[in-house]
Amino acid sequence: MKKIIIVGSGIVGSAIAYELSNNSEFDITLIDEKNPGTGATGAALGILMAIISLKTKGRAWKLRELSLKRYKTLISELENFTGLSIPHNRQGIVKLLFTEEQLQRYAKLAQFRASQGYKLDIWDQSLLKFHCPEINTSSIVGAVYSPDDWQVSPTFLTKALVKGASMKGVKCIFGEKVKGLNIRSENHTEVILENQSLSADIVIIATGLGTSSLLESLHIPIEIKPVLGQALLVKYDQWQSKEDFNPVITGNDIHIAPMGNNEFWLGATVEFPDSKGEVIAKDQLLQNLRSDAIAFCPSLAQAPIMLSWTGKRPRPEGKSAPIIEKLEPYKNIILATGHYRNGVLLAPATALIIKEMIT
Repeated sequence: MKKIIIVGSGIVGSAIAYELSNNSEFDITLIDEKNPGTGATGAALGILMAIISLKTKGRAWKLRELSLKRYKTLISELENFTGLSIPHNRQGIVKLLFTEEQLQRYAKLAQFRASQGYKLDIWDQSLLKFHCPEINTSSIVGAVYSPDDWQVSPTFLTKALVKGASMKGVKCIFGEKVKGLNIRSENHTEVILENQSLSADIVIIATGLGTSSLLESLHIPIEIKPVLGQALLVKYDQWQSKEDFNPVITGNDIHIAPMGNNEFWLGATVEFPDSKGEVIAKDQLLQNLRSDAIAFCPSLAQAPIMLSWTGKRPRPEGKSAPIIEKLEPYKNIILATGHYRNGVLLAPATALIIKEMIT
């Protein structure tokens, strides 16, 4: 059997473990110093923007489309297999448009998506107000609605992926840090943990922000920098909806994601490191996020804040996100990291690509 070690149990590493677990010829171990889904995955709203994305060709689009196709079967497959419930919203995404130029751009995108077999609806102000009564349309010229894009709970999905993988024989080691890698030969790598060492034929590094420090033992400088995000959870029980139509609403990079139980996530800020490389949450940006969301949906001003969170996303420097490749010159070490703001969206595609690379 081929021994495979996956380092990192965020949504990317867990998706890889689950997809590889279908192959009985693999002896798989999933390792993380934290519990699954508590790193960058826990700092994500899980909004899957594929069809509504302006990406139409090349690697960026192919990854999105591959993930979208897998997501259509993955959630129900995991729920049926593991018995776990994975909260998700399949009512689509409404993107608010503020200029005629945006409206024309998305009208062209809708035509192109139709040629690909996907649907985008272009709404004027009146249609937007009809479908989404809470929206203040005074500064909005229209919207584009994507029924094929949706939202999923990243933490619940990750837990289901880990349970599904373990039910198929994947061994899990959590709470123990990988301190380094020792290349014994082209097909033999020693993974050094705090209390033990494990041998592997293939090592998959899906550690996000932990990638740079882990590769220091191999003297390979791949920089993954943190980009901080903040979000707010609010509760509002007077939200109006047309026939229970409650999609994700996004505009100017502000997302309003209904979570059920009259709760909504408002997110998320994008905060880069300072000149010293430190990322410190700025309270003013969180206040701006809330005020911008209220500008779209004025009734949110009456919604009390239940909690706020901050989290860091892994952004590569000098490489396009995400990094999905063999680590040269080591043919048996594979990188699946640096997904930046698209980890949840691109996790299924990443897992399928890794599976194809190995098999």
